[in-house]
Amino acid sequence: MTEKRYRFDTERRQFVTGLAALPLLATWPGHGRTQNPAAPVVPELRGIRFELSVGASPVNLTGKSAWAKTVNGSLPAPTLRWREGDTVELRVGNRLREDTSLHWHGILLPAGMDGVPGLSFHGIAPGESYLYRFRVRQAGTYWYHAHSSLQEAVGVYGAIVIDPREPDPIAADRDHVILLSDWSDEDPHAIVRKLRKQSDYYNLHKRTVGDFFRDARRDGFDAAVADRKAWGRMRMSPTDLADVTGLTYTYLVNGAPPAANWTALFARGEKVRLRFINGSAMTFFDVRIPGLRMTVVAADGQPVHPVSVDEFRIGVAETLDVVVEPAERPYTIFAQAMDRGGYARATLSPRSGLQADVPPLDPRPILTMQDMGHGGMAGHDMSQMKGMEGGCGADMKMPAMQHAGHDMSGGMIAHPASETGNPAVDMQTMTPSRALDDPGIGLRGNGRRVLSYADLKSTFADPDGREPGREIELHLTGNMERYTWGFDGIPFSKADPVRLNYGERLRIVLVNDTMMEHPIHLHGMWSDLENADGEFHVRKHTISVPPGHVRSYRVTADALGRWAYHCHMLLHMELGMFREVRVDA
Repeated sequence: MTEKRYRFDTERRQFVTGLAALPLLATWPGHGRTQNPAAPVVPELRGIRFELSVGASPVNLTGKSAWAKTVNGSLPAPTLRWREGDTVELRVGNRLREDTSLHWHGILLPAGMDGVPGLSFHGIAPGESYLYRFRVRQAGTYWYHAHSSLQEAVGVYGAIVIDPREPDPIAADRDHVILLSDWSDEDPHAIVRKLRKQSDYYNLHKRTVGDFFRDARRDGFDAAVADRKAWGRMRMSPTDLADVTGLTYTYLVNGAPPAANWTALFARGEKVRLRFINGSAMTFFDVRIPGLRMTVVAADGQPVHPVSVDEFRIGVAETLDVVVEPAERPYTIFAQAMDRGGYARATLSPRSGLQADVPPLDPRPILTMQDMGHGGMAGHDMSQMKGMEGGCGADMKMPAMQHAGHDMSGGMIAHPASETGNPAVDMQTMTPSRALDDPGIGLRGNGRRVLSYADLKSTFADPDGREPGREIELHLTGNMERYTWGFDGIPFSKADPVRLNYGERLRIVLVNDTMMEHPIHLHGMWSDLENADGEFHVRKHTISVPPGHVRSYRVTADALGRWAYHCHMLLHMELGMFREVRVDA
């Protein structure tokens, strides 16, 4: 199928599904204060005691009736508004026919309150409830979601906003939560079964014969043939940017599909804080507001030095707060999926019912060998690379493979013995980049000022100035054909816990040996990202590692107990990219 036909189908489906969703959405309970009456309104709950009930609700987000798993009957779940320093109690009841749980993403709390079945507790059985109780030790933008099976993919997620005990240093006249997510009418377990049988099932962007002749005219026949041979040896596709795409996903803002046009209101002259949360199961979003600069002021709930940008990429589970100063006209909040297979859309407007132009999707990006960390492999022995016997043979002089500004000085990297001869590993990064200033594939040189990790700098000094006493290196691994994932080629089911000593400061180094980007989340403790010189850079709870990259960060093991550590791409986690981290006294 050609790209042209695919894009037409996608846009038509979003148009139809948006219209179909409106009657249902208009009946949702209205507790908001600034919403378009035709758009859904997400309930907001404040205080210190909360009653939450996980159940099933009928929805129609695509023109077809389906069932979602919801909290208090709402998709997304109610926004919880806490205050730093308070002790909150949340009683969570289960009205499902299966176990459930709620995890408070990025929140520092005792291990028993973290909400991960098998580590924190046994989960919440049908008909039962569980009382979470903990002191709120931080402020900012966070979120919560189920940590049971694939319930997060079908609606069990919501926003958390924590007001600081002291006056908020981020000045804004009003704020809005912009919770991005992806929705499919397909059962997520059915999606997994399809991917296990055919990992590129949802990839309709694969290159065609026409693409080959275009590349041959541009780069020369031999170069085009060499490129196809290289990808063929790896048994991979350079268009494989997302496992699950707009073929089945409809992308939502606060539970609304694009045509519902969820609207955030503002008054003339106001500064508006937008709290972006990527609560999707499998989708990275590239976000911009055409005609409006955004000042990034917080990342993963923690304040950063303000930086003005036109666009940013937000990985699954990450949060970013921005402040904007709109003129008195509507603006489109445009969040396109990283593979350009669809988009979520909302409007920032002085009045209900207005809308601005929706920009077209950007051209679909194509992965290169250098994106995969093979930029410096000429002359090296590639015999240990699965599917790349004899080397990939790619021509590194091809124009599409140029990466300005990348630090490739790290040279060849060593790989753990567990990857050798391992059918769960189909690729190894050889010369990964350690640079933080790469905005990411599809965003380089697009004429817009795009945020990168290098721009995010905490407003505070290293909270634990000790040099790390030891280092743990883990490789993110997978086999796309088998659709299996793990660390060091070992799935969670066969892995020993990662053991930390209470009170120690250590460094975790992640090497991405796959062709996918992975947002890695450590529960219960902060991840203090380092720059290329090994200096403290920014505090986060989720660190995204693009293919062909290394990320390193420091952790203070100040929370006793058993904690989850995993990729936040939900299907990657479920299929093995998960570890238990145990902090022992």
